[in-house]
Amino acid sequence: MPQLILAAEPAPLTFDPARTALIIIDMQRDFLEPGGFGETLGNDVSLLQAAVGPCRRALGVARANGILVIHTREGHRPDMADAPPAKVERGAPTARIGCAGPMGRILIRGEDGHDIIPELYPLAGEPVLDKPGKGAFYQTDLELMLKNRGVDTLLVCGVTTEVCVHTTIREGNDRGYRCVAMADCCASYFPEFHRVGLEMIKAQGGIFGWVSDSAAFASALGAEAKAT
Repeated sequence: MPQLILAAEPAPLTFDPARTALIIIDMQRDFLEPGGFGETLGNDVSLLQAAVGPCRRALGVARANGILVIHTREGHRPDMADAPPAKVERGAPTARIGCAGPMGRILIRGEDGHDIIPELYPLAGEPVLDKPGKGAFYQTDLELMLKNRGVDTLLVCGVTTEVCVHTTIREGNDRGYRCVAMADCCASYFPEFHRVGLEMIKAQGGIFGWVSDSAAFASALGAEAKAT
């Protein structure tokens, strides 16, 4: 497939679909549904629903065009050996990581709440990376997977914009990847953090990367009909 042009800010981006990956960050029940970790921290989890439809659109475009799709889940081992005490001690004592919740132990691998929401569930063969931290590169084999596929461009979706999405884009930028925040495919419990987080990425000529959206992605691939 020839080089394509993605409408983006601060400038259009030329990309090769064969060297591009769509990374969907932490679209998990623990963050998006009542009773999970996000709600235990006092957040309105309904605000994250804004990203679900656009993520489905981008996911459909990527799958229809053979673009690599990678899903991530933040969470910890059942024995919590990989959970730093400084992280575990946040929040109410009875609603912390590892505590029992409506969807099982909060943010623990293998529990119902740790899994990805049904609307965006991975297909067989789509990699799912379990990460113990905010960034998708930390303590995972993401970089190895990208290098093995010759990927140089990352289209990043997911939650939350200013935390795990931002951290992943910063990590990717430092490693030499061209990172694109898919604005409508991301969301935050704090709408102002979402807005400012995107502004930070594209500021100063794109200091961390580019900002685009699912419609521009579909348009670049001529995939609107196939993806909806």
